Amino acid sequence: MKHCFYNETVGFFYNNSRKELTTYWRTKDVLVVALGLTVSVIVLLTNLLVITAIIINRRFHYPIYYLLGNLAAADLFAGIAYMFLMFHTGPRTAELSLKTWFIRQSLLDTSLTASVVNLLAIAVERHQTVFTMQLHSKMSNQRVMILIFCIWVTALLLGLIPSYGWHCLCALEKCSSMAPLYSRSYLTFWAISNLVIFLIMVVVYMHIFIYVKRKMTRMSKHTSFHPRYKETMISLVKTVTIILSAFVICWTPGQVVLLLDGLGCKSCNVLAVEKYVLLLAEINSLINAIVYSYRDNEMRSTFRRILCFVCYRNSKYTPTMVKLNTADRRTLSQNGHFTVDSSI
Repeated sequence: MKHCFYNETVGFFYNNSRKELTTYWRTKDVLVVALGLTVSVIVLLTNLLVITAIIINRRFHYPIYYLLGNLAAADLFAGIAYMFLMFHTGPRTAELSLKTWFIRQSLLDTSLTASVVNLLAIAVERHQTVFTMQLHSKMSNQRVMILIFCIWVTALLLGLIPSYGWHCLCALEKCSSMAPLYSRSYLTFWAISNLVIFLIMVVVYMHIFIYVKRKMTRMSKHTSFHPRYKETMISLVKTVTIILSAFVICWTPGQVVLLLDGLGCKSCNVLAVEKYVLLLAEINSLINAIVYSYRDNEMRSTFRRILCFVCYRNSKYTPTMVKLNTADRRTLSQNGHFTVDSSI
């Protein structure tokens, strides 16, 4: 019969995993917390702005924007989770109960998983609209809501699994170095799952990229095609490039470090970069809002409306405040199909 250590302190498991647990604030700890709180506040404000814009502007009441709003909600949750971590790290870690420690980690895992799965859903939606030459997906609102529900169920399951059994409280030899109460097998599973999602996203976006490039090459041979078409395609290629680059840079290091820890790599000094790769992943929650929202002209106009509401308090808001006509939102190609919106 296994002996479990449910009554032990957090310090007991940190000592078991040989992870340093400080009792005083070092300069490094203060800098990490200060930087982490700053990033968290910016993430909260930015994604709250995105959610508000999608709610108040009826032009955003389409599947892609619902997914963007859900991504912003996931990133908002990630900001809250990371802020909670900053208030319960450093010397405060030793004071945590096992329950509070699991809550701290579960918040992070749930929020980051929701963000990643959302990114995948957006990638698939964009793939569908690009290849059918539509401005918006034909997915019904009911199906979008079901998809969003599934995203959060998946995130909650992956985030809460360690708290309900997939830990090392009854098997100290399986404890992780980075997360001393987690089983290394869970970290391996979580890292591989995310890396598989990354791979799928890269394939999807590369497919979009190749398709757009080929489409531009074919259309450039015809001097009569609408000039807005080329502009639309170029903008889409730029957006896809930014998305892929930001995603790979922010997420890959952290998942590789988690995988190395999960596999029990003794020569890998994963603890030296732990805090930095987590912060890098959190920064992606800020980049998401910029890439997916700020490149949209209508979204930027709505942001200005929200931020300058005092200046416009005597004017009535209408969607026509932005001087965009139908030709600016969609372009007719040679074969009679519409191009995708250049903004997303």
